[in-house]
Amino acid sequence: MKLLDLFLLALSNLRRRKIRTLLTVLGVVIGTASIVVMVSLGLGMSENLLRSFQSAGSLTMITITNYGGMGENAKNKVELTDDSIKSFESIPHVTGTSPSLEIYVTAKVGALQGDFSVRGVSQAYFQQMKLKEGTFPKKGDAELGLIYGNTVAGSFHKGNNWDKNYTIDPMKDTLFYIFPEVQDTSKNGATQSEGGQDKPQKKYIIKTVGVMEGSAEDYSEDSSYVYADLDSLKAFLKKIYKKSLVPNPKTGKNGKPLRYYSYDQAYVFVDNMNNVADVQKQITDMGYSCYSQVEWLKQAQEQIKTTQLVLGGIGAVSLLVAAIGIMNTMMMSIFERTKEIGVMKVLGCDMGDIRNMFLTESALIGILGGIVGIVLSYAVSLIINMLATGGGDMVDSYTGGGGGNISTIPLWLTIFAIVFAMLVGMLSGYFPSVRAMKLSPLAAIRNE
Repeated sequence: MKLLDLFLLALSNLRRRKIRTLLTVLGVVIGTASIVVMVSLGLGMSENLLRSFQSAGSLTMITITNYGGMGENAKNKVELTDDSIKSFESIPHVTGTSPSLEIYVTAKVGALQGDFSVRGVSQAYFQQMKLKEGTFPKKGDAELGLIYGNTVAGSFHKGNNWDKNYTIDPMKDTLFYIFPEVQDTSKNGATQSEGGQDKPQKKYIIKTVGVMEGSAEDYSEDSSYVYADLDSLKAFLKKIYKKSLVPNPKTGKNGKPLRYYSYDQAYVFVDNMNNVADVQKQITDMGYSCYSQVEWLKQAQEQIKTTQLVLGGIGAVSLLVAAIGIMNTMMMSIFERTKEIGVMKVLGCDMGDIRNMFLTESALIGILGGIVGIVLSYAVSLIINMLATGGGDMVDSYTGGGGGNISTIPLWLTIFAIVFAMLVGMLSGYFPSVRAMKLSPLAAIRNE
């Protein structure tokens, strides 16, 4: 029997029992929609989590730290110097590196002031950033230019009153910057300024050349800092400080300030997030402490996978009930059509065609239920996302702050759901079809 004939015959048989077919299909619809919606919630959670981590910082960046490495505490520490940071570039899959030279400053404009850190970084770091306006400073620019994090401009205050914040425009306002005095450690442990006496603090006008992408409420690893080209910042600091590289220099084992840059933090950039773990391990083996967003992302994704399995399992129960319904429908169909099956056998119909007829009927039930179930899933998903739009903090806690849809149905899930529903239908109809194939022709004809 041709495939088209099987299809038309199966369709005709299902139409003869409209109510029973409709109820059986309804079971598949509910089962399919349950699985798809449950899985879509897990996928939405995963996508929002990924988006949240990406907004908080680059997933291909490794942060290396070396805090507290001074004096006696430095004995077991591996220093982060320009040369050691440069050596990380020889590690496979590393695309760039950047030291982080951090200086705490005070900026003033009119009656307002802001207190924040200026970070000197390399051009490789700037390549990971996005600007809302302005341009990135170039390597070794003669004039120091600053890039403002997107939350810094809104953190200014009046004097020592921190209760109320004010927003400035760093691209238009003229800001005066005050850098800290050099601190010399005396033998008795006290500190004093470089000149040995208090002097009026000098103010420096520094141009803002860019502002990072994002609103004042968008937090990321970069948002609360001001950035400058590393070489330009070093050159600027040399003009300010005569006897020291930085205002609060690290000391060596002899207690004297170091005459080279020893950084508390550095960054390594990797070509792909899948290679981050391997690069991170090699850096750790070299004696450095480091971390990356990928570590935390993988831990969170493992938890989400467990949640997805639970949600999918809940939906699978509905589809299991639907499979039992299909099997029951096929068995009842065989009992009602016993004489018809007997006549077909007496007329010489192939056993395989009889089996395929019932398999086609059950497959049609599965396909029809799967298609309608997908349509229902998209409708439910749309309603969930529309309701979630005004969900506020409760929705943000579910989505991990990613700001995307709670429910996401990709194309592969749509195709999988329809194919899976068809397979469930065929498996449910397999045993009834085999029973129909094995019926005795004479017994079937005599059946009333």
